[in-house]
Amino acid sequence: MTHPVYINRIAAFLPGEPVDNEHMEQVLGQVGERPSRARRLVLRRNGIRQRYYVLDPQTGVPRWTNAELTAEAVRGLTGTEVDLADIEVLACGTTMADQLAPGHGVMVHGELGNPGCEVVSLAGICAAGVAALKYAWMSVLSGQHGNAVATGSENASTLMAARNFATENAARVAALEEHPEIAFEKDFLRWMLSDGAGAMLLQDRPNATGLSLRIDWIDIHSYADRLPVCMYAGGDKDADGRFVPWRHYPSLEAALAQSAFALKQDVRLLNDQVVEVSAGHGLRDTLTRHPLSATEIDWFLPHYSSQFFRQPLYDKLAECGLEIPFERWFTNLPEVGNVGSASPYLMLEALFNGAGRLRAGQRVLCYVPESGRFSSAFMHFTVVEA
Repeated sequence: MTHPVYINRIAAFLPGEPVDNEHMEQVLGQVGERPSRARRLVLRRNGIRQRYYVLDPQTGVPRWTNAELTAEAVRGLTGTEVDLADIEVLACGTTMADQLAPGHGVMVHGELGNPGCEVVSLAGICAAGVAALKYAWMSVLSGQHGNAVATGSENASTLMAARNFATENAARVAALEEHPEIAFEKDFLRWMLSDGAGAMLLQDRPNATGLSLRIDWIDIHSYADRLPVCMYAGGDKDADGRFVPWRHYPSLEAALAQSAFALKQDVRLLNDQVVEVSAGHGLRDTLTRHPLSATEIDWFLPHYSSQFFRQPLYDKLAECGLEIPFERWFTNLPEVGNVGSASPYLMLEALFNGAGRLRAGQRVLCYVPESGRFSSAFMHFTVVEA
């Protein structure tokens, strides 16, 4: 026997003050002897106007850990009707925790200090937050728990700081004007990724007053069986394209010398496959289980890393028979940037808590691709009112 599950509260935590495009390099730090020549080209294409960092803008020292960011978002869920002591399940997703071990979830639990509950850590990249939400949903759906909290969070700026990067190859940067996709390998990530956390409270009943989001279904597909690693950290590809993890290097010093821990992107593979696989294959597989019509979708929330992918994504949806007009799309990418596993939480928080946007009976479709080794997630919600 299953029970309907409702998202009754959504909270977001964005650290510090917003950082605009002109001040990014001051916060992240300059790589090499001169300012980045790629920054303006990348930012012109990705459509992001501002973002948030855990780094202190004056010293570059992190002011929050990933666990602390997440705990702040969870605290944002509490109020007169909800207390931290009431949490039965805590499911936390992130790309990279603050430490190799233990898991991210128990570190968040430690920060919160709430009484003992079921805690789980979900790893991945952008889809990690969706995986956490699905775990929380299934915990309540099955009747094992009456509520659950799901989170998605990132503190990418600690990886993007200048101290973690070697000097850019001037010839490659100069080639950006003719081949803009080259920026995606390194500077794309540096000028794109940002920090923040989101949290959702799931319960087995809707809010007594106001709106709730009923979770209708959550689908996650992996296509790692057909494609190699695309976005990664903690290793690198050898001359044959085989992924070599950092623990297989001759020594830790060798891994550090070859920037094995830097976040990397196989840009050619990304551009060739991300829309076709994550949107095309992912949507086709989802539609076999959950038939949808574009006319039935009132809000479409796509997570994409850059406006560069906006039109190709629209075209792929249309090709798959789900041509949703842009006026029904919702994104806050320009305001918060690409926050990885937290991005769907931040989009849903802005839509859910934005006055007058949602009405009872509306249907919301959310799409979250992941280029780590190519995964795709789709989520469907219905707006209900007490």
